[in-house]
Amino acid sequence: MGKRLASLWVSDWTWGLPLLVLTVVAHVTAIVWTAKLLGLTRGSGVRDPLRFIVLVGLTALALTVYLALEAAAWAVLYLWLGALPDMHSAMLYSLGAITSYGHADMYLDHRWQLLGAIEAVNGLILFGLTTAFFYAAIHEVWPLRRD
Repeated sequence: MGKRLASLWVSDWTWGLPLLVLTVVAHVTAIVWTAKLLGLTRGSGVRDPLRFIVLVGLTALALTVYLALEAAAWAVLYLWLGALPDMHSAMLYSLGAITSYGHADMYLDHRWQLLGAIEAVNGLILFGLTTAFFYAAIHEVWPLRRD
């Protein structure tokens, strides 16, 4: 049984690792694009508190959309592989896995359970990148910063 399970897991890694890398590359690309679009580049400090609040809000919105799209990519994979029955279930499961929330009472088909754990690792990486960028963006435009 152990050898059979190990051979099944090859498919989980085969599908999971490329999607993990793809979502990380897409996330970093989107972060760079967001920084340029919002003018969050070196020396662009904001002295107006209202502009600061708007920039932080727009950054939070953009980052949330990126993470939702990345969770949707995993959901589509689950559907395509037959690991979950419909898009609603796949998206709910994916959001639970990528955020490590995991309280939805649904499970991947036994055959694909390792894939859910790989998505959780992906979520840790994505949220780490998101937190680092969010901190850097806020630090860059902080209105009370001393020059």
